[in-house]
Amino acid sequence: MNTDQVITDARDLAAWLESGCKPEKDWRIGTEHEKFGFFIDSLQPLPYGGERGIRAVLEGLAKQFSWQLIKEDGQPIALSQDDGSTITLEPGGQLELSGGLLDNLHQTCNEVNTHLAQVRQVCEPLGIGFLGMGFHPTARREDIEWMPKSRYVIMRNYMPRVGSLGIDMMKRTCTVQVNLDFSSEADMVAKFRASLALQPIATALFANSPFVEGQPSGFESYRSQVWTDTDPHRTGMLPWVFDDSMGFERYTDWMLDVPMYFVRRSDRYIDVAGESFRDFMAGRLPGLEGEYPTLSDWEDHLTTAFPEVRLKRFLEMRGADGGPWRRLCALPAFWVGLLYDSANLQACLDLSCAWTLEERQSLREEVARRGLQAEIQGRSVRDIARELVDLARQGLARRQRLNGAGDHEAGFLNSLEEIVDRGASPAQRKLAAFNGPWGGKLDTLFKKFAY
Repeated sequence: MNTDQVITDARDLAAWLESGCKPEKDWRIGTEHEKFGFFIDSLQPLPYGGERGIRAVLEGLAKQFSWQLIKEDGQPIALSQDDGSTITLEPGGQLELSGGLLDNLHQTCNEVNTHLAQVRQVCEPLGIGFLGMGFHPTARREDIEWMPKSRYVIMRNYMPRVGSLGIDMMKRTCTVQVNLDFSSEADMVAKFRASLALQPIATALFANSPFVEGQPSGFESYRSQVWTDTDPHRTGMLPWVFDDSMGFERYTDWMLDVPMYFVRRSDRYIDVAGESFRDFMAGRLPGLEGEYPTLSDWEDHLTTAFPEVRLKRFLEMRGADGGPWRRLCALPAFWVGLLYDSANLQACLDLSCAWTLEERQSLREEVARRGLQAEIQGRSVRDIARELVDLARQGLARRQRLNGAGDHEAGFLNSLEEIVDRGASPAQRKLAAFNGPWGGKLDTLFKKFAY
């Protein structure tokens, strides 16, 4: 489908989503992860400019490795490679790798290792480190500089109109996510329902953001809590996904009611925050009267919704906090083992099918605070997580994607098995250290957990 195609019929938008359907042999794994940059000497966040800023990191990666600079208004704001992978900047300078579409988790792990090695090679001479956590453990909003991207100017002006924590989401959160394929509308719906219902289990397993401005926040995943007060029109657990009407057209209908942020024309972002995509399709968008959207505009609009699971021409699992490199590989291992195995996909649906809308929503809220100790229908999240990790291990073993040593992919789940066995999330272990050997200070956190 031509992305320059003008769209006036919502059925074409649904067809764009449906065009992502692929036969199982072509299913791939796309992993994305974000991280906070900091000065090793002061532990302060990085600015954009200067000899030791984010711009210098991007330029260093382009100079030393096979990355091409992408600029906006003459300023580097991203990098790309021929395989489709990119390095981009989140609003507060968080560095995000959006990896290539890979066949197996061994390739994913190699990609992560290569990326982190490149970042270290560029950053160590500059005295810069990077930290993987779900929420910045020490910095205030005002300590973090905005990155020079027009899209973020529009969003930051709009966020306070719809929630109190949107600026925190933009500046102070980091996540790891995996993007997975589907073969048909029915397969998409099954994977969407299973992953959406079970996304809180992943949130609990990966909970890694217990601090706000140097002190315990009362949450194991404060990143997850931030999303509850960002923008109710574009976030959440999407209860209608579990209705009989769910499909590509139903998701399209929802997206048409998600308020717009911008329209991109050439290198210019036009602020239409709060306006309706339906009006755009009718040629009635204020400021662009008589102009109609293209599929490229639809692609842009899809990126402005932030539910726990997001549909594009693939599904994005969005419930996990950022973390150390081992857990960057564990998240795709968890979801691939569950959703790319037909028996496990059905087991996930069976496990969660009796959960009510109210119970799913309560679980999503409770895991942000209590992690593995949260419960649903009298069963602990820790117990459910153990069952799911076991299922994922079986699913990965059945995939038989072997590395050169003859190992299948299930070894990437080891870090999650350790978490379940201990019954303590990464956040709980950091809180114990904060209240014990760290003496109420977080300097050690940066030293111990930097990439």
